[in-house]
Amino acid sequence: MSSAVSPAPRTVLVTGATSGIGWETARLLAGRGDTVIVHAPDRATGDDAVARLVLAGTDVLRLRLAVADFSRLDEVRAMAAHVAEEHPALDVLVNNAAVAAPERRTLTADGNELSFQVNFLAAYLLTHELAGPLGARPGSRVVNVSSSMHRTASISWNDPQRAKRYSRLAAYAQSQLALTVFAREKAPWTSVSVHPGVCDTALLPLYAHEGDSALQGAERVVRLCDPAVEVVPGAYYDRTALSPAAPVAMEDRTVRRLCKLADELVAQTA
Repeated sequence: MSSAVSPAPRTVLVTGATSGIGWETARLLAGRGDTVIVHAPDRATGDDAVARLVLAGTDVLRLRLAVADFSRLDEVRAMAAHVAEEHPALDVLVNNAAVAAPERRTLTADGNELSFQVNFLAAYLLTHELAGPLGARPGSRVVNVSSSMHRTASISWNDPQRAKRYSRLAAYAQSQLALTVFAREKAPWTSVSVHPGVCDTALLPLYAHEGDSALQGAERVVRLCDPAVEVVPGAYYDRTALSPAAPVAMEDRTVRRLCKLADELVAQTA
C-alpha cells in the first residue's frame, strides 16, 4: 500500500514582508507549511507584521524575523550573515522590498540614490551574500518582484545616481529595470522576475488610482515560488504569463554591465 509523499518543508525569505504584497506572500507561503523568514526594516515594524500574521491565522512556529534597513548596505550584510547562520539551506528568496523614489533626489548613507539602492542594490547584495544557503539544495529559486514600468526605463550608466537629471518616475523605473536584468545573471539557482500587476499597495500612486488587491499580486508571486510550477530561468512574467522583457533587458551585455556596476557600488561600502 503506497501513501502520498508530502513535499518537504521549505525555507523562504521574503523581503519587504511587513505590508502589501510581501506580507500576503509571507502569509500564503507559511500557510503552505513553509518556514518563512519575514524581513522588516526595523524590529518594531517586524514584530507588528508577525503579530498580524499570527492574528490572521498563521502558525507562529512557521515564522522567523530578519531585520535590516535596506538604505544601509552594512545592515543588509549583517542580516544575510544572520540568515545564513540560522538557515544553512534557503529554498526561495523573494526580493520584494521596494520604495517609491522621493519627489526630490535623496541619497542613502552609502551615497546611492534611494530607490536604486533599496529596490535593486540591496537585493543584489543580499542574493550574493546568501549564495551559500541558496546553493545548498537543488531547485532553489530567486523571485524578483519587478514592475512593467521597467519597459519605460533606461539605466543611466554614467550617472546611475541621477545627479544630473532627476525624475522620480525615471529613478524608480531604472531600479525596476535593474531588478529585471539581474534575474538573468547566471547562478546555481533559478532566478525569475515578475510584474505582479498594478496592486493596491503603497506604490499604487506611481501607476494608477486603483488596482488589484495585494493578495492577488501575492498569489502571482507565490506561484513562481512553487517547485511544482516550471519556470524559465531568467524569464520575466507579467502576472502569470511568460512575457518578453524590455529588449535591453534581454541583452547579455546589459547583464554583464549591470553586475559590474553593482559590484563596484556595493564594494564601496564593504
